[in-house]
Amino acid sequence: TRSLEELRSVAVGQCTLADSEVAYRVYSHERGRTVYVAEGLAGYDSALRLGLRLLDGFRADWAAQLCAARGSGFANFAALAAAGLPRAALEALAEADALRSLGLDRRAALWQVRGLTGQAALPLFAALPEAARPARLPEMKLAEHVLADYRTQGLSLKSHPLRFLRAELAREGVRSCAEVVQAPHGTALRVAGLVLVRQRPGSAAGVVFLTIEDESGVANIVVWPALVEHFRRAIVAARLLEVAGRVQRSEEGIVHVIAEHLHDRNAALRGLAGEAMARADELPRPRHFH
Repeated sequence: TRSLEELRSVAVGQCTLADSEVAYRVYSHERGRTVYVAEGLAGYDSALRLGLRLLDGFRADWAAQLCAARGSGFANFAALAAAGLPRAALEALAEADALRSLGLDRRAALWQVRGLTGQAALPLFAALPEAARPARLPEMKLAEHVLADYRTQGLSLKSHPLRFLRAELAREGVRSCAEVVQAPHGTALRVAGLVLVRQRPGSAAGVVFLTIEDESGVANIVVWPALVEHFRRAIVAARLLEVAGRVQRSEEGIVHVIAEHLHDRNAALRGLAGEAMARADELPRPRHFH
């Protein structure tokens, strides 16, 4: 682990991103591919630039074409549209809210993409894509943006879906994951979060292990075999899962919640931004291991 100053000293070059000078850049590689790029931007201690590979359905050849065409950056949407990317690629970028550096949020970018015409232009104007006329669009709520981020990228840097439900959950007595970690051994409590991982190892004699996440962190859940069949639907189908159980704290400080009851709370997600934005099957599916 290096300090910020040390990271600044290993800069790989200067460039601009949305009119901000990059002070350093650190790459994280996975099997030879860049997963993310951490950058220090002017006016900020650090920043995280998400890679195009995170965008759901964005093809590698589209990414290569985009990177080859952008040079020092696109001045506006018309310049991006002129790069020759297919409409599906432009729509994927807009859906992922990736065009803010062009002054377009998700909804405005989608308006521009869907307003592009496929008709042949006069020779004099053939190189100029015809963008949609500006329109006064209703502003998307932050909750809508966050859910759309999760749907298109599997995460959001804007906020976490549970932040918008925290007041409601608190009134119901549901704890945060951070509170679970601090709770004494044997404490009876309820906790809720998005399901990140489901595991049912063959060597665990039918025990199911879950990892759930909220805006404060993660909590590890243990479901004994006697409960698995009874709560199978919630275990398998819930994107937002509420667990009632008791805290088990090991001598090493590892904390689990031993489940006694599990409840599918997907309906709470649907209530955040309406059925169109918060359908449970549009949220990223958790990872399953056996």
